[in-house]
Amino acid sequence: MTDLDFRAPTDLAEGTALLAEHGPDAKVLAGGTALVLSMKQRLVRPRVLVSLQRVPGLAEVTPHDGGLRIGARATLRDLETSPPIAERLPSLRDTIARVATVRIRNHATIGGNLAQGDPLMDVPAVLMALDATVRLASAQGDRAVPLALFYVDRHTIAARPDEIITAVDVPAQPLRTATAYLKYVPRTVTDYPTVGVAARLTLDEAGDRVDDVRLALAGAGPTTLRAVAAEDLLRGRRPTTGAFAEVAATVRDMAAPDADFRGSAEYKREMIEVHVRRALQQVYRSL
Repeated sequence: MTDLDFRAPTDLAEGTALLAEHGPDAKVLAGGTALVLSMKQRLVRPRVLVSLQRVPGLAEVTPHDGGLRIGARATLRDLETSPPIAERLPSLRDTIARVATVRIRNHATIGGNLAQGDPLMDVPAVLMALDATVRLASAQGDRAVPLALFYVDRHTIAARPDEIITAVDVPAQPLRTATAYLKYVPRTVTDYPTVGVAARLTLDEAGDRVDDVRLALAGAGPTTLRAVAAEDLLRGRRPTTGAFAEVAATVRDMAAPDADFRGSAEYKREMIEVHVRRALQQVYRSL
């Protein structure tokens, strides 16, 4: 095994300078639940670990532009028990409460969860449906990437090796809006889902037509997937059972899940269709 240099910067500038110096040989360490496992499996072999534990200001949940800014080092347990998350983003809280175990949620961070780029993760799908944006920092400056554009391929994200995820911005949600996340887990409740569907529905002022909609999927392809074509099909229509079924069939046809021990590709497409329809019905009933 190669020698490993452990660095613990005390501010963000020092951390980004270390990444600029070491490039792809460096990896950022937050909670470590995914990175340490990948290192044990020799999937990644960094020469330098840059820990964020001593960097201040990365674990808070604060108001921002009418929405919330979630620090990247906030643990999933922090968010599960956060009053602002419970008040403004209950669908995110409810989803996080069903991720893995309390022991894992006490260590896993929101930034690490997004950085892993695993298409089976629950949280990215919900945040994508909520129109979240990822904040990135480097020695060259800061930038923001909409989560819908953040995933490039399996375990590949739109962050450069010299960038650190610092926060996730979730905007204020529109009036007359509800969001839900449904998933199918065939074995234990702490397992990765076979499929997961996040749906956000906004009704017009009269409450009889769909003003806006978001559909984000886990387990439907090599990345967390936003079903834009299906959203366009529903926008402006009456929120009927028939419309939801038509949209769900469209999502099924556009999905490209992998066959694995959780099921065949065709089985997963059928499950996606069922869960899209159920998720839309659930959010509509809650409005």
